[in-house]
Amino acid sequence: PFFNMSYSNYYSQLIKSLAEEYEFDLNTPFKDLDEYAKRIILYGTDGRRIKISYISHKGKIRHYYLKFEGLANNLSRRYLETESESQRIKIEKMISSRPCSGCNGKRLRQESLAVKIGSISIADFCEKTIEEGIKWLRSLKLTEREKIIGERLIKEIVERLNFLKDVGLSYLTLDRKSSTLSAGESQRIRLATQIGSGLVGVLYILDEPSIGLHQRDNKKLINALKRLRDLGNTIIVIEHDEETIRNSDFVVDIGPGAGIHGGEIVFSGKLDDIYNCDKSITGKYLSGERFIPIPEIRRNGNGKYIIIKGAREHNLKNIDVHIDLGKIIVVTGVSGSGKSTLINEILYPSLSNLLMRTNRSAGAHDGIHNYENLDKVIVIDQSPIGRTPRSNPATYTGVFTYIRELYSRTHDSRIKGYKPGRFSFNVKGGRCEACSGGGLIKIEMHFLPDIYIPCEVCKGKRFNRETLEIRYKGKNIDDVLNMTVEEAMNFFKNIPRINKKLELINDVG
Repeated sequence: PFFNMSYSNYYSQLIKSLAEEYEFDLNTPFKDLDEYAKRIILYGTDGRRIKISYISHKGKIRHYYLKFEGLANNLSRRYLETESESQRIKIEKMISSRPCSGCNGKRLRQESLAVKIGSISIADFCEKTIEEGIKWLRSLKLTEREKIIGERLIKEIVERLNFLKDVGLSYLTLDRKSSTLSAGESQRIRLATQIGSGLVGVLYILDEPSIGLHQRDNKKLINALKRLRDLGNTIIVIEHDEETIRNSDFVVDIGPGAGIHGGEIVFSGKLDDIYNCDKSITGKYLSGERFIPIPEIRRNGNGKYIIIKGAREHNLKNIDVHIDLGKIIVVTGVSGSGKSTLINEILYPSLSNLLMRTNRSAGAHDGIHNYENLDKVIVIDQSPIGRTPRSNPATYTGVFTYIRELYSRTHDSRIKGYKPGRFSFNVKGGRCEACSGGGLIKIEMHFLPDIYIPCEVCKGKRFNRETLEIRYKGKNIDDVLNMTVEEAMNFFKNIPRINKKLELINDVG
């Protein structure tokens, strides 16, 4: 099932050439091959080119010298690059993760794990939450000799852990992978680091640090910001959170609307004065003049439900959760209480495996009852849209497919024989080949981060001159991609299938 059937002949020749080059028998089961052959098949030839004799469907023999990336590397690359959910599901069926058998997932050698303080190793300590780590360090009973060695270090560790606790991160374990942290959690870790640095006279800029925080923990965050300010620093916070706004010393309100309807200073001054600013929508909500009404009548749902049985991953206490269907269900609680574990690590992967036959790893639980009441499960989170840097709202929502078809049907396109693919920046033909349709050229800086500059050939437009000459209502394909959703809705108002998708994007703000 690994390869697309349309390429089966090519890949069979590829594997055959690989076997000849590295002298292993294709009739031998994979599990019986030696380790070297297995590594070549899974992880490739490490840049070395091998001779491939390929017999085309017309019977012609062709010879190529190609690098073989390996089956495992091929899967990883395709999984990261594809924008197709069905393709990702197929690949996930062939991927699984398991703890390393050598260290049992602890990532250290046995010699390092053998060193213990108070009967636990460094790996055991890192499995504790920040809150548990502080309590354990404070409860340590040290001899006089041990105090000389470790007292100063323990004080420093506790102080740094307290910085993390003060910004509402006491629930995180010390060995938590950075890739699993939310944007808000990552930002608060950097904030805690800055508090610990003790710098003075610095301007700090924070972008919505309260995202995902419970009100209890939000107060801790605000106190941490005040502490950083009191050291002699300036704090600029981009924020919608009401409590953060009310604790500020100075407010700048930009608006009054979004996009072309914004960009003006609506209000600038002390908090008390914003209540009386007629142009400030923010001020009207803060004063209570405007508010979101609470519905008096609640939906009854469709009468069906599902039950999560015996959820016990991380800090969940073997709980059963009843979820009515056909309603808006909110799962709330203080930061670290187990909300994400229950929904993102147990419910979603389990339903995905049951309903869509995926192979996702789910947290510890006994099962999902009545899952037959659902047809599909879709997760919508804060991950970047698409899987490649070329993705944009038009490609992700599918509206760009209809736009490309529209441009291929114009009079000039028909005369020149242009198809929808001509207006894609992902394939050769219509895109700018100087930048491969990216619009930017990467300049490698070796020991510094790479920089990107606009392509000198297409000036960042991503398409070649011939493609940009095709116009619909006076606009070329680049002009359309530079439109706001609101502008595009008006431009394509007479094209129902395009306008309908744009309306959906507009409706969610």
